[in-house]
Amino acid sequence: MSTTHEAGWAHASGALRGPSWLRPPSDPDALVPHLWSQTAHKVDGELHVGGLSVSELVANVNTPAYVLDEVDFRARAGAFRDAFAGYDVFYAGKAFLCTTVARWVQEEGLSLDVCSDGELTVALRAGFDPARIGYHGNNKTVTELRRAVAAGIGRIVLDSFDEIDRLAMVTAETGTTARVMVRVTAGVEAHTHEYIATAHEDQKFGFSITSGDALEAVRRVLDAPGIDLLGLHSHIGSQIFDSSGFEVAARRVLALQARISTELGVVLPEMDLGGGFGIAYTTQDDPSDPAQLATEMSKIVEHECRGLGIPEPRLSIEPGRAIVGPAMCTVYTVGTVKPVELDGGAVRTYVSVDGGMS
Repeated sequence: MSTTHEAGWAHASGALRGPSWLRPPSDPDALVPHLWSQTAHKVDGELHVGGLSVSELVANVNTPAYVLDEVDFRARAGAFRDAFAGYDVFYAGKAFLCTTVARWVQEEGLSLDVCSDGELTVALRAGFDPARIGYHGNNKTVTELRRAVAAGIGRIVLDSFDEIDRLAMVTAETGTTARVMVRVTAGVEAHTHEYIATAHEDQKFGFSITSGDALEAVRRVLDAPGIDLLGLHSHIGSQIFDSSGFEVAARRVLALQARISTELGVVLPEMDLGGGFGIAYTTQDDPSDPAQLATEMSKIVEHECRGLGIPEPRLSIEPGRAIVGPAMCTVYTVGTVKPVELDGGAVRTYVSVDGGMS
């Protein structure tokens, strides 16, 4: 027999809200290792990160506040660097970037992705080597491209025919050469939320392989003076736990590189498979470690290149969240607490904090 309530169905039930797969932790106060940074621990019931208690941190900076564990960040950056030795690892600055983080990234031997003039400013102010910076963004302006070219950015990722024309204009007026990657959409339906999937056809990023736009973009870039094409770029989404999406993307991108070699007579030396590697937000999440990812991705590329009869391109990847996410937490102050009585004597408690609804 169903239960009804004049205030609505939700008021009649004390059941947990949320997806059916999400289970509450057995001990809400426990610090589950793969959900927290390396130095996070409790002393007399109080959280400490990086040798400081939360109360000490709050006394200095107030709330809300991001708390970033340098030890953990550097360890994760180093793990990607070591696992992908011989490849290029670009830290995706859009995950989190400030001058200090940019310095850590450079000191750990990683390159850096930026996707706005603001992020580029932060990187250059931190003294980051511009030759190790990649510039993303699907709507880069002429002003932004001029600045990137003037700074000597290592590579600019091109997303549209308009952008090819803009960059060609900039290099012509400055008499310089820009090194670029062409971003392609591989038509991959990544196993992630639809709002953070970026390799399906109906989206704002890149040139479609299926429609022929990707090959046409490569032709235009090769014909444009002042633009040096390094290779192709693909990104299938964020919070990816299943490597099958990377396998499909690599197969399709490498097939295009083989076609470029055959039809246009050009062997592209590089390929970027992007980032989007998932991290744990719940006890149910089980992300891959960098060594496992490196093994899987290198096998995929080696196998496909052997089958296509083309040389293996130099591979690059772009972890961002996978490095900074587990290393960072947000500290809030609890404000309003509102208990709501439900049918059957259950109580649902709403706790408001001084930050975003996260």
